[in-house]
Amino acid sequence: MPVSVPVAENATLSVSAPHLRDIRTTTLANGLLVLTESMPHLRSVAMGVWIDCGSRDEAPEVNGISHFIEHMVFKGTTTRSASQFAREVDGIGGNLDAFTGKETICFNIKVLDENVPAALDLLTDLVLHPTFSPEDIAKEQGVILEEIKMDEDNPDYLVHELFTQNFWRNDALGRPILGTSKSVSSFTQAIVFDEYARRFTPTNMVFSAAGNLDHDDFVARIEAAFASLSASSSEKIAHPNTPQTFPHMTLKSKKSLEQVQFCLAVPAPPVADPSRYAAYLLNSILGGGMSSRLFQSIREERGLAYSIYSELNPFRDTGSLAVYAGCAIDKAREVLALTLAEFTRIKQEPVTAEELKRAKDQIKGNMVLGLETSGSRMSSLARQQMYWGRFFSLDEITAEVNRVTAPDLQRLANDLLQPDLLALTFLGNLGPLKLTRADLAC
Repeated sequence: MPVSVPVAENATLSVSAPHLRDIRTTTLANGLLVLTESMPHLRSVAMGVWIDCGSRDEAPEVNGISHFIEHMVFKGTTTRSASQFAREVDGIGGNLDAFTGKETICFNIKVLDENVPAALDLLTDLVLHPTFSPEDIAKEQGVILEEIKMDEDNPDYLVHELFTQNFWRNDALGRPILGTSKSVSSFTQAIVFDEYARRFTPTNMVFSAAGNLDHDDFVARIEAAFASLSASSSEKIAHPNTPQTFPHMTLKSKKSLEQVQFCLAVPAPPVADPSRYAAYLLNSILGGGMSSRLFQSIREERGLAYSIYSELNPFRDTGSLAVYAGCAIDKAREVLALTLAEFTRIKQEPVTAEELKRAKDQIKGNMVLGLETSGSRMSSLARQQMYWGRFFSLDEITAEVNRVTAPDLQRLANDLLQPDLLALTFLGNLGPLKLTRADLAC
């Protein structure tokens, strides 16, 4: 029998207005966890099957298999062809999608509440009954090989990929989600079925849904749909150990590019680290928006770059804080120097009360706005379950954000922004550009 646990949490739809969220969890007899949030004021339901592993859980010889399987399940099942899926999804006005990340694979659909039974049948058929025909595998290999080439022609993507490969060198986290031409070309039907069977098991899955739904009725439907997955076949994927990070300086010449792209980064706290709130605020102040220091200094005041931003990329056990910029080659040294000057300033001088308040308001606003749809609630439920095993209310997160002080940010900046931890990747028509570690003083 399934075990149902109601979870009611005080949350806020706006920063000041409390609202009771109706979140419930049920673990089925085979180990599959079902999460729902009832939102009766909506007319939609979003649901997703989340696989608790991704490209970083792959062996080197099958790099890209998670992404390949994500593509292949759309090629047909034992009861539907790919074209039938397309027609049925369109016929209920649904939005069916999927993605592969470093640590997750997700298949999701959003429909009107009246179309939940049909949508659920489509989603579960897609995930549970793929055929992986050799003909479809061969065709999809060609598609993904073209996708790899397309991404290699995108300098924004390529500079991040080069940085990642060198930052987490010789580790699955540093390998591309798409795989390589060599690895993707080697996939056979047997490999695809084996890797699918290893990942798509009840204890590696979370089924989340949010919208105008009834939890008990929804769980009964899930239980019937996933009855074919037995607990005996369910083995939890063992996640890899924390990878080592490598400070590096990579200069990659590509003469066809008009701009120079660079990525400057340091190791950052993992997703569940206690300092994560301070890390998000630090990122916001450095380059997380139009009022950020890097955007104002480099784009608005000096006009040196169109695109300049920072981003925080947290994973289960590690992370990175990275600055990206694209500029003309004759401006590259100046942009790099100004970026490092902002690193120095935020380490030496506490941020002002006004700047800290603005960053906190930005994060809280983005958080609230990001939970206004059934799709975002569905995603939030699954991610919180996989990373924390519990749900955080907006009140709770807001309190943690508000608790961060200017000295907290300064301490974190000094911990993270150390010259000997910096990794730098330059990509473009570099010409005579030469850089050494001495150029990364901050």
